[in-house]
Amino acid sequence: MNNKKLLGQRLRELRKRKGINQEKLAELISVEPATISNIENGKNYPALVNLENILKVLDCSFMEAFDFEHKNENKNLIEEINNILQNNPEKVEEFYKIVKALTK
Repeated sequence: MNNKKLLGQRLRELRKRKGINQEKLAELISVEPATISNIENGKNYPALVNLENILKVLDCSFMEAFDFEHKNENKNLIEEINNILQNNPEKVEEFYKIVKALTK
């Protein structure tokens, strides 16, 4: 998935967490609702000023907005998990216990 789509999904996630619909967010930052829709659907990157305003309304930082590693494709996540475990063999048993507990 490309970064534009990932950013859009993350902003949608943050907006919903705040309990604001697209129309209200658009109103609060003085843009058309279609602008918010296009950003969240990954059609457009937000203009910097719009991104700053969105983050201000959603009360989150740039770091939070770009924290979308959890939205990565399963194949990439599995590769990342394997890399982490290969670099931290002492954590394999702990990791196994956590995964086992989560999947019961």
